[in-house]
Amino acid sequence: MQQHDPRDYQILFLSLFLVLGIGTRDWTLQPQFIGVAIATCLLTQYISLKLWSISKSKLRQGGFCTNVTPKPAPTDAPWHVSTLKTSLISLKSAMITALGLSLLLRVDQYSTMILAGVLAILSKFLFRFQGKHFLNPANFGIISVLILTKDAWVSPGQWGEGGWYILLFAGTGGMILKRVGRWDTTAAFFGAYALLEAVRNLWLGWTWDVWAHRLMSGSFLLFALFMLTDPRSIPNARVSRLLWAVSIAILTFILRNHFFMSTAVFWALFVLSPLTLLLDWIWSSPRFVWRFSGDG
Repeated sequence: MQQHDPRDYQILFLSLFLVLGIGTRDWTLQPQFIGVAIATCLLTQYISLKLWSISKSKLRQGGFCTNVTPKPAPTDAPWHVSTLKTSLISLKSAMITALGLSLLLRVDQYSTMILAGVLAILSKFLFRFQGKHFLNPANFGIISVLILTKDAWVSPGQWGEGGWYILLFAGTGGMILKRVGRWDTTAAFFGAYALLEAVRNLWLGWTWDVWAHRLMSGSFLLFALFMLTDPRSIPNARVSRLLWAVSIAILTFILRNHFFMSTAVFWALFVLSPLTLLLDWIWSSPRFVWRFSGDG
């Protein structure tokens, strides 16, 4: 029985969240910005992948490689699949990035959303080590426009704390994490952060509803379930993922409670993403590849 690509479910769920957010939370996000984000990410992914394939082809055919037997194609980019089909399949990852930007990023100008989309996708091709990109594309796009422009912001509280949102995010996120086998990353991050907040709550003598308030926001859960667990950019070995996730939880706690940064989770992921390279070197493990072709 043929298995479905987990990215298909992620696209479906993120699209559903977007519709629910606009329809039930009265967001100020305008549909045209969603269209700009999707068009930008898909076009940038397609062009970048074409240029990437051309450059690799030239390297194989160049004088430096004339006496070298070509290595078999990696499983995530099979040569028996046509270039067009491979490109189209790879657009799934770009679509996920576009939906992530639409859900989390708010801008005033089309140019800012275009910049976020272009930089998000290009990060996968520019920041690579031994064929692996180590920056989460959507996270990089968000942080980039926060730094480079004056009309971009993130609204962590846009989802509120409705119980049915929490169940929806947890259920759909858990389904995807089970399929890609990265539930341990979310568990380590969420568990470590919840423990730190619990200790702080006890120290300050606050009631436990304050603790729940800091953990149960929709945007925080979206980050923990869908952004933090991108299998292509996080550490490969389980022990590495656990250490990496706990480190992000600690930095998030510090940035949020001592520097009062409402976007602490995004900055923590951005700052600690390069740690993936060191952890992959210390604990070697097979790299995650999608069974369904395309360089995501």
